[in-house]
Order: sequence, then C-alpha cells, then structure tokens
Amino acid sequence: MGLFSFLFGNKKQKKIEDFKTRGAIVIDVRTHGEYIQGAIPGSKNIPLQSINSKIKEIKKQNKPVITCCASGMRSASAATILKSNGIEAINGGGWYSLNSKLAL
Repeated sequence: MGLFSFLFGNKKQKKIEDFKTRGAIVIDVRTHGEYIQGAIPGSKNIPLQSINSKIKEIKKQNKPVITCCASGMRSASAATILKSNGIEAINGGGWYSLNSKLAL
C-alpha cells in the first residue's frame, strides 16, 4: 500500500489543493448522527441517501465539490452521482484524513 500511496497520493493531494483554491465545498455524506460526532469545519452534511434530492441545490453553488465520509466508500458513490449530474466532484475519502489534507 505504501507504493500505491506514493504513486497516487500526491496526485489526489494536488487535486484537493486545486479544488480548495477554487472555493470547493466539502460535502460529508455520512448520516447526521455520524456527522455531529465530528466533522470538517464548514462542511455541509448531506447523507448519501439524500444526495440525489439535493442536486439542484448543489449545482446552484456553482463550485467544485469534495465529498467525504467515514472511510471513502460512500463518498466515492456520492462523487460518482454528482459527476453524472454535471457537477465537478472528487472523492476526498475519509473525513478525518481529508481534514488534515485541507489544512496543508
């Protein structure tokens, strides 16, 4: 896994930094109960099961989106849904890890 992280980790970090400089919004797709136990400051909580009903609201923001969750599985699904609806989105992975990447 170390080699994988070395090869692809920098690419993801650069993408996150690019999104951050363009005013990206962070959408945390965990449940509300998970979200209130700890989250990235300023992130928006839209649970994965609600993401489809919020597409218009997200598009109105006219900003790139970084999705996150607990481990990266739900946020990967959310990023795919957003991209298929014409929203520039990337999977930021787990919220705790993403929070430290955003701080760089």
